[in-house]
Amino acid sequence: MARYTGPKTKIARKFGEAIFGDDKSFEKRNYPPGQHGNNRRRGKKSEYAIQLMEKQKAKYTYGILERQFRNMFEKATRAQGITGEVLLQLCESRLDNVVYRMGIAPSRRSARQLVGHRHITVNGELVNIPSYHLKPGDVVGVREKSKSLAVIQESLSNNSSVYEWISWNSEKKEGTFVSVPGRVQIPENINEQFIVELYSK
Repeated sequence: MARYTGPKTKIARKFGEAIFGDDKSFEKRNYPPGQHGNNRRRGKKSEYAIQLMEKQKAKYTYGILERQFRNMFEKATRAQGITGEVLLQLCESRLDNVVYRMGIAPSRRSARQLVGHRHITVNGELVNIPSYHLKPGDVVGVREKSKSLAVIQESLSNNSSVYEWISWNSEKKEGTFVSVPGRVQIPENINEQFIVELYSK
C-alpha cells in the first residue's frame, strides 16, 4: 500500500510540532513552510480547516492513509465508548505502533519496515501486516534470526520510554500488549473530537 515518503520536516512545520519525533531541522525552522516563511500573513482558519488539519496530523503521525483511517473511524463509531478515544486506541493497537512504543524501532516508519520484512512475531508466529490489531495479552517479539540486527539493538539501547499498557522483557526481546491504553496514556497531541466532528458532517 502507498505511504507518504516525502520530507518529514516539511510536514512537521505544517503542523507546528515535531510529529515524527526529534527533528533538528524542525527546531531550526519551526514555522510553516512556503516561499515567504514566517513573514506570510495568515488569516484566521475556518472550523473546517482546523478539523481537517487535526485529521491530517493524526494520519501522518500514525502513517495511515485516508481509506484505512476512514474505515477505522467507522469501526470506532460502532464500538462502545467515546468515538474519538476509541479511534486513537485503534491507532495505538496497530502492530507497527506497538513495535515503535516498545522501542524495537526508532520510528513508526522504521517499525512498519521491520514488520513488513518479517522480523516481528506475535504470539510466536511471524506477522508481516503493519496494521494488524493487537488484543490485550498478545506477545510481540523479535524473530530469533533478527535479534542481532543493528537497527533493533541500537533502538532498544536508546529507548527510555515506559508505558503502563506495555511490558517489556529485554532478555527475550519481547513485550506484552497488556491492555488497550486509555486516552490519558496516549501522549500524542491530537484533538480527536475535531476528527469526529469532521467525519460526522
